Amino acid sequence: MAIPAWERDYAEYFSARAPSLRRLAYAMCGDWHLAEDLVQATFIRLYRAWRKIRKETVDAYARRVLINVFLSGTRAKGREHSVADVPDRPTPPTHDSDVRLDLATELAGLPPQQRAMVVLRYLEDLPIAEVAHLLKVAQGTVKSQTARGVAALRAGLAESALAESALAAVTEE
Repeated sequence: MAIPAWERDYAEYFSARAPSLRRLAYAMCGDWHLAEDLVQATFIRLYRAWRKIRKETVDAYARRVLINVFLSGTRAKGREHSVADVPDRPTPPTHDSDVRLDLATELAGLPPQQRAMVVLRYLEDLPIAEVAHLLKVAQGTVKSQTARGVAALRAGLAESALAESALAAVTEE
């Protein structure tokens, strides 16, 4: 039996966009497993609506669905199964990975909507108007919440840098 053209289009979209949606989901939730669940729920919803979605707006629609799933706190309902080997691979240890871990920790400390705004503005590089549209808030809210989120990130990273330098000074003695 031949696969319908719309399902081939959906499969191509999935292959092309799943990695970037996973990164976006991870940046918002800070957990790879939850990010995978969020993306899975997103693609399930996309599949159900695929024939109704205008192809020129599918990326914005997919981001909107992912944000809704994240903010609502829902996970994909369905069958889950355990696997013997964890599919995640650790990143090689470098100074950059320490900075990323600090940033991820601080990002996880932000309220969900503020975290979503920071991630959409600075990771996805979306304009203020589009973030406001996606989150259904005023542009001023995006500006103020993003500024507060970035200030909190800077303060938290500065504190962790001070704590790290103090720890290094104590261990050198």
